[in-house]
Amino acid sequence: MPLIPEEPQIHESVPGPRVAPASGHAASTPRPVPGPRPVPMRPGRPGPKRGPAAPAQRTPADAARPTPAVPPVPSKTSAKAQLQLIPASEQGALDAADEAVDLLLESGRAPGDVLVLTTGDPHPWAAHELSFGEASYWAQHDAGDDVFYAAADAGRATGRPVVVVAVNGGADTDVARLLPQAMARAGVLLIVCGDPQRINTMLTASV
Repeated sequence: MPLIPEEPQIHESVPGPRVAPASGHAASTPRPVPGPRPVPMRPGRPGPKRGPAAPAQRTPADAARPTPAVPPVPSKTSAKAQLQLIPASEQGALDAADEAVDLLLESGRAPGDVLVLTTGDPHPWAAHELSFGEASYWAQHDAGDDVFYAAADAGRATGRPVVVVAVNGGADTDVARLLPQAMARAGVLLIVCGDPQRINTMLTASV
């Protein structure tokens, strides 16, 4: 009988790990797949145990320091107007006051910033303007765009940055009463024209 060649036998593959080739070395163990690497912390970035940045704690020393954005409140003494005395006789007090006004205007001070007060006879400008009636006289005061001249005891005269007082008469008791009122009207500077010794005595008595 003729020989029938044997058919090759086909073995079913069995699922499972492959057999390492016969090379004499054991199969290498698979390495674990590395996970995501930890991200380094950045300043201000919240971490696992760190919440949003809290406001910095102020120490007692820091709390005592004034905040730069808020200017300090000026004291009562710093809010007072500066006092300047110009020596002059009672007869020359008006001329000294006019010279003081000229210097103020030449230095750049606006005319509406200056108020001139007299303790004796009224200034010639005030006497001239009052001849046209008090309504037009005080209307110029209310406009506030020019130097205004008034009596020191005129209650309607409001304050201005610079007040010039001409001590050209009046009793010492009256002048001592009027000088503090002139100081209260002056916002920045009070100029008093008169006898320095007499003025200092009256200022001391009025304190």
